[in-house]
Amino acid sequence: MATQTSDLLAAAAPRTVDVVRGIADDQLDLPTPCRDYVVRDLLNHLFEVVVNFQELAVKRPVEWSAKPDHLTDDWRDRFETETRRLIDAWSDPSTLEGVSPGMGMPQTVVGGMALLDLTVHGWDLAVATGQAYEPAPEAVAELHGLVEQLG
Repeated sequence: MATQTSDLLAAAAPRTVDVVRGIADDQLDLPTPCRDYVVRDLLNHLFEVVVNFQELAVKRPVEWSAKPDHLTDDWRDRFETETRRLIDAWSDPSTLEGVSPGMGMPQTVVGGMALLDLTVHGWDLAVATGQAYEPAPEAVAELHGLVEQLG
């Protein structure tokens, strides 16, 4: 089964996964459009997003203060695997019901936040590493409304 959120994540994910796979090890210390992040930091943040939002999908609390280094052996393959798990986690319609205990906002908004990070940070990483990036049009359309809602 799928939800609109999982479908949108599935549309956005391959584009960001391709960018992540295209990042060379010697690019990890390059600056990104996110002023506080170099490529390595932004990759670790995005890893944290795809892992933690799997837990948020099933309404489990997450620990945001832990900052593990995800860029160890086979990190590109692991990012792709975790991103697939993120899509799967949001495919159950019950993930969109109610309010997130960990985030205090509707689950539909939480799912949208995962899409936002996956899309925007895919672009950030592409710009930082000189790669082409075209966001999924359906994701952009959805995110326009979410960004307006979040203010």
